Amino acid sequence: MSANSQRAKYFVEASDLAELLQGPLPPIVLDVRNENGVADGRPRYAAGHIPTAVYVDLPSELVGPRDHRSGAGPLPDITDLQAQARAWGISNGDAVVVYDNVFGTKAGRAWLVLRWAGIDDVRILNGGYAAWLEGGYEVSAKEPRVAPGDVSLSPNHLPVIDADGAAALARDGVLLDARGGEQFRGSSADGRHLGGHIPGAVSAPTSDNLDERGLLLDEGELRRRFEALGVNGSRRTGVYCGSGVAAAHEVAVLASLGVMASIYVGSFTAWSSDPARPVSIGP
Repeated sequence: MSANSQRAKYFVEASDLAELLQGPLPPIVLDVRNENGVADGRPRYAAGHIPTAVYVDLPSELVGPRDHRSGAGPLPDITDLQAQARAWGISNGDAVVVYDNVFGTKAGRAWLVLRWAGIDDVRILNGGYAAWLEGGYEVSAKEPRVAPGDVSLSPNHLPVIDADGAAALARDGVLLDARGGEQFRGSSADGRHLGGHIPGAVSAPTSDNLDERGLLLDEGELRRRFEALGVNGSRRTGVYCGSGVAAAHEVAVLASLGVMASIYVGSFTAWSSDPARPVSIGP
């Protein structure tokens, strides 16, 4: 399989999506525009979206019930998720494309949840909604009429680790922290405390997988980046972030390189909620 076809299993270009939507078996398209600081992405969806796209609310539909040790973004209950996926129009065998307005870094959560639940063909729109607009493709303000789907879901089709698994990878493998550098270090330039990181983890911001336009770096650049971070075919790899969102995008990027990384879904919000878990501060 060529590098291009390997990436095409996990990401789709705007031009290819436009062509697929005109074809005989168009994918189900999910709009996951929940950006930081904006509680509800529906107004932006209503103002304009990719034709046929169905709005998905990340905080309420891609996150399960929380408890004091779950972290901010536990995986949803599989029964609830199946009901949601059917309401989005997904049937068994359907291809799914997910997008957002932050270059795919939020839509990665939808990719992860649906792949974890057993949907094999889920891809992230490379560059997100900005890439669609830049390409000059059609935009609709009309909410589509969705015929309910019949998809059957089951859990655990992607590797997921808990806090003990994350600690083991930090010690014996590679544990990547997909948050920004300031959060990893635990303090900002003005001295604000931002948390720190799991001891032994390596800083690997998911934003550094993208170029200045918000598109994925080419395969060679990505391979060199992750090799420099210690990722290779012989070392088990895991990824975490703050709440299991940014890490999901990085897991997809690694998958496009042939590296099947595990995700610590609870991430740092779960780790730091346990007083028995140590936290490291600094680079």
